[in-house]
Amino acid sequence: MSDPEDIARFTALYDAHHPRVHAYAVSRVGVQAAEEITSETFCVAWRRFRDLPDEPLPWLLGIARNLLRESYRARDRQDALARELRTWAAGEPPAGDVGEAVAERAGMLRALASLPDADRELLALVAWHGLSPGRAAKVVGCSKASFYVRLHRARRRLERALTGESRAPDPGALAPRPSLVTPERKVVR
Repeated sequence: MSDPEDIARFTALYDAHHPRVHAYAVSRVGVQAAEEITSETFCVAWRRFRDLPDEPLPWLLGIARNLLRESYRARDRQDALARELRTWAAGEPPAGDVGEAVAERAGMLRALASLPDADRELLALVAWHGLSPGRAAKVVGCSKASFYVRLHRARRRLERALTGESRAPDPGALAPRPSLVTPERKVVR
């Protein structure tokens, strides 16, 4: 939007309706999250300014409501993932040294929890859900080559989290890093 008249109209819209949109968001999610929802609402309104109806407040509140629903769904997905991880962690103990298996599983869960959501998703698609990288690339909406790069980076971050190394490797260090892939296991590609 580069027309000065449109900018002035949007500014007037913002000034007139920001308090009401913010109050609506506060009533639904509290002060901290309301700031983000209100900002996103006016970003959407800015992008869709040409769709602005004669009575903008209900339209703005509808946008805020949709953004709130999206945030609820995202939170529900996070909660479902946490439940799934807890369920997976509480699985049947393997034969052998139970203490070692529990420590290994707890370490893996801590390492996974320290990764960004995007990394956990990539690793889960390949390792837990058994998708090929080509099919997993379709799930996340990228090319197969891009998926391989992202998966490689996610594996490296998981490897660093498991070994307790810092996120930023020391450029002067020449020692090889331990690998998650042993000669007995093949890398899933």
